[in-house]
Amino acid sequence: MSDLKINNITNRSGTNGPTIAGVSTVSSSAFMVMPSGDTAIRGAGSGRGVFGGGYNPTINNVLNFVEIATTGNATDFGDLSLSRKFIASSGDSTRGLFMGGETPTSQSVIDYVTISSGGGANDFGDLTEAKDFGAACNSSVRGIYGGGQTGVYLTDIESVFIQSTGQANKFGDLTQARLGLGAGSSPTRAVFGGGSFSPLNNLLLIDFIEIETGGTAVKFGELSVGRHYVSGISNSTRALFAGGVTPTTVNTIDYITIATQGNATDFGDMTVAARGLMEGSATTSTRGLFVSGKHDSGYYNVINFVTFSTAGDATDFGDTTGLVSYGGAISDTNGGLG
Repeated sequence: MSDLKINNITNRSGTNGPTIAGVSTVSSSAFMVMPSGDTAIRGAGSGRGVFGGGYNPTINNVLNFVEIATTGNATDFGDLSLSRKFIASSGDSTRGLFMGGETPTSQSVIDYVTISSGGGANDFGDLTEAKDFGAACNSSVRGIYGGGQTGVYLTDIESVFIQSTGQANKFGDLTQARLGLGAGSSPTRAVFGGGSFSPLNNLLLIDFIEIETGGTAVKFGELSVGRHYVSGISNSTRALFAGGVTPTTVNTIDYITIATQGNATDFGDMTVAARGLMEGSATTSTRGLFVSGKHDSGYYNVINFVTFSTAGDATDFGDTTGLVSYGGAISDTNGGLG
């Protein structure tokens, strides 16, 4: 008598598992463990980045995704509920939020996606008012949105509970009203860097808040050069601020250690000088993505990546499905999740 060992059962083509219908029984001297739990959490924390929206100059609603540990071109994920640009994103290990934006009128809408699946976005709720050009980050519980404009430059910081739905609430204030800033976070601290407080005044300023308590931000330090339309990403230790306008479009990447205070240090350069990168952290604990953007000669679709622990220039990762800038980006392994 021979032993029959089976690790996988598929259909005839080998492309999927079998379909079992009706009343079925299994007799085995071993055991079978069936999947359990909400399907949304089965792929949680896998290292997937989701990004989209923005314009080129047509405003769009397209979402893409990549697996951050690999390299290669992005794949279609679905669509936002509303085509818009100047979005900011936050999220946890299962959900990504796409917050605010412009259609071209300012919007309060917040969409959410289930990062482990495709199929596009669902309505989450709204920011406290219609706004755009802010920056977002998160802990494992809260999504944080700071700054931006409603026609007036804003200091407001607001928050949502990522696993709920509904309206954002006032959470604190930046030390300076501004738009076009970048953000990053650890599980306990959010940092906001750069931006402008009027069309010709770029900021060096970096602020921070403690995510548990909120309140009025405190000055952290300064960027290496004042600029707006800068983008922030983070793991749990470092936040990086990339690109922007000084008024010249630059390829500069600065970094800070989130748990400390002080001025930013040069990290390296992006592969191209750019502004309006996808706003939010499409990152793992080791790798961060800078997604598409706009340079002086037009829009582009390049995805850059860096290794957080090693300062140096960014490397080409692949391409988004279209030329686009000023959208949002998030992952299920970003710095706010530890």
